[in-house]
Amino acid sequence: MAMEPALKVALGTAAFGIFWVLAVFPAVPFLPIGRTAGSLLGAMLMVLLGVMSADEAYAAVDLPILGLLFGTMVVSVYLERADMFRHLGRLLSWRSHGGRDLLVRTCAVSAVASALFTNDTCCVVLTEFILKIARQNNLPPKPFLLALASSANIGSAATPIGNPQNLVIAVQSGISFGQFVFGILPATLVGSVVNAAILLCLYWGQLDGGMKPAAEEVVAVPTEVVEEEDVTSHRFSPATMSHLRLRQAAGEVKPAAADANGHYSEYDGKQASNGIHKRRHTTLVQSEQGKEQSEEEESSEDEQEEWQSRVWKTCVYAITGGMLVALLLGLNMSWSAITAALALIVLDFKDARPCLEKVSYPLLLFFCGMFITVDGFNKTGIPSAFWEFMEPYARIDTPTGTAILALVILLLSNVASNVPTVLLLGARVAASAAAISPAAQTNAWLVLAWTSTVAGNLSLLGSAANLIVCEQARRSQHYGYTLSFLGHLQFGFPATIIITGIGLLLIRTY
Repeated sequence: MAMEPALKVALGTAAFGIFWVLAVFPAVPFLPIGRTAGSLLGAMLMVLLGVMSADEAYAAVDLPILGLLFGTMVVSVYLERADMFRHLGRLLSWRSHGGRDLLVRTCAVSAVASALFTNDTCCVVLTEFILKIARQNNLPPKPFLLALASSANIGSAATPIGNPQNLVIAVQSGISFGQFVFGILPATLVGSVVNAAILLCLYWGQLDGGMKPAAEEVVAVPTEVVEEEDVTSHRFSPATMSHLRLRQAAGEVKPAAADANGHYSEYDGKQASNGIHKRRHTTLVQSEQGKEQSEEEESSEDEQEEWQSRVWKTCVYAITGGMLVALLLGLNMSWSAITAALALIVLDFKDARPCLEKVSYPLLLFFCGMFITVDGFNKTGIPSAFWEFMEPYARIDTPTGTAILALVILLLSNVASNVPTVLLLGARVAASAAAISPAAQTNAWLVLAWTSTVAGNLSLLGSAANLIVCEQARRSQHYGYTLSFLGHLQFGFPATIIITGIGLLLIRTY
């Protein structure tokens, strides 16, 4: 693609530069409007400055990717309601055998959860729980936060629904869900193991903090409040007799008849007293029977609600499993995700607005603006000129070319973010590999997916998952912790280089 006139190139580059600054640094002092507004601003500038027309801007928005992203987010919301993430959290602390065991579990749970429910969702849900477990067991939070973020990024590379850049690659490449998973899964498994090993080596000494035994739960025995009348009616005491005389004086109980000597009959007095006690006992029994019946009804209602909840949760898991099966069978990914989302909404049988409000609409708008901005920057010809310069050195049919291509993707993913990098280079890398063979083209897409995803671990700004963990940890009310840029870089830089290289050796097309 030839370069456009200098003015158009300058205007398009300026619009893309504004988008990039606000995407990487959303709170810059001169324009702290955030990532979403920054992407929409970049898109608007592309149209207003004449880099692209309004029709071209609308055409640049990739609806299948937005549909797939929306569907997976809705499914994740219902899975959270069905306690899926709570069960994952319990796996972390169940019969744990020390800090090292806990760290390995964090890596495993984070990788699996992010592959199925996206890395961002995994980090949002599990960060607070990870902090809590670390604090309760007298362990430093830093290794566990790094394990959560890095494993989420690595694990999300395994599936097309694991992260946004994989969504883009899956839709643009046309690679089936199963081919994508089986092609990149070996690299993900080995990468996750290596990542956990690096963390253990770096923080082995810090993970010796004694695991505190679980505090003994003090079971509160409910104390029944008993009415005073119920207590006194079952004991023979002066209080009972005086109570009887008061009732006799009030005319409620007739006095016993006197005999010839003027004495009252002891039998009649006892009979009157026994009659009172019998009436009280009958009333008490009826009251207790009413309480027992009420408790039985409440217990029955609780059991019914619990049974309905279990059935509903089972259906949520079944529908989610059906969505994954549909994806593995090669059905349209966007419509499979949307169908699963709508099935869950109908199954819930109530107003869906509270669940739909949890969908990250700012993220969807960010993608819309990013699609337009990146397409406008592509029209300037700069990305094409850059790739024409790099293509002879970055061909995927040689180990050296694959290494150079991976370094380019690593650099751009940390400078321009991973999703824009995929949008800028994806089609060009695939076209270059297609000239070699169809298998090489598929491998090129998988290399792009693997490298752009793992590149997020290099620095704190490399992926949204890192930023989510950092912000969630900093804002935690009870277990707050600040993960610094340099603290992350000390682990992220060497780990990313090693894991990326190992993964490239394991990616295969089947």
